[in-house]
Amino acid sequence: MADTFTVHLKIWRQEGPNEPGELVDYTLDKVNEHMSFLEMLDVLNEEIVKEGGVPIEFDYDCREGICGSCNLMINGQAHGPKAMTCSCQLHMRNYSDGDTIVIEPFRAKGFPVIKDLVVDRSAFDRIIEAGGYVSVKTGSAPDANSIPVDKSVADTAFDYATCIGCGACVAACPNSSASLFTGAKLAHLNRLPQGEPERAERTVAMVEQMEEEGFGDCSNYAECEAVCPKGISISAIAEMRRNYMKAALKGSEA
Repeated sequence: MADTFTVHLKIWRQEGPNEPGELVDYTLDKVNEHMSFLEMLDVLNEEIVKEGGVPIEFDYDCREGICGSCNLMINGQAHGPKAMTCSCQLHMRNYSDGDTIVIEPFRAKGFPVIKDLVVDRSAFDRIIEAGGYVSVKTGSAPDANSIPVDKSVADTAFDYATCIGCGACVAACPNSSASLFTGAKLAHLNRLPQGEPERAERTVAMVEQMEEEGFGDCSNYAECEAVCPKGISISAIAEMRRNYMKAALKGSEA
């Protein structure tokens, strides 16, 4: 059995969206290097419940780095210290005996706290609802290769489609901008022939919904790219801006 070690935790506790919150200190001495970060929180919750306390609420689902639910700020970094790694894929071997770890929810106007470490990311859903789909009737799945797509286009579209909507880009951005998320969701559709006909309308609708949700604008800090667990490039933002400007100019000329 692996040797256990002790970590000191400062965790944000907040009863509800309209309640004040604070960092609460915990010490956990049953940590081993093979635990994932979320398993460590599970063990802490077991200890809190044994003592008659209220367990810490935190969000998760797949625990495989796919769903984007495990949105935690760990020592001031979205998802923690490892590049291209979700909170659920972070392991305690990255920490040492006696370390202090500060755990907070993602902070943004568009991500109001529900309780403790859980935030409401439904703003992302509304951005998708505004245009993140192909609305034309495409019928059943076409035969393979019936619509020619250049490999470089397909590869780039797939890279953007890997966005899991975790919100780390928003949490890391000094402006709380959702531009990387929105840009990625736009680019993976706009680059393909099935999405091209609605490129302009889709871009305008999703960008304007993003602004309506209270997210800030992009100032090219590139903090979003640095923390993205899928390594999505800020070139998605540049592409979104170009398409938005083209659509705006076309609209003004009409």
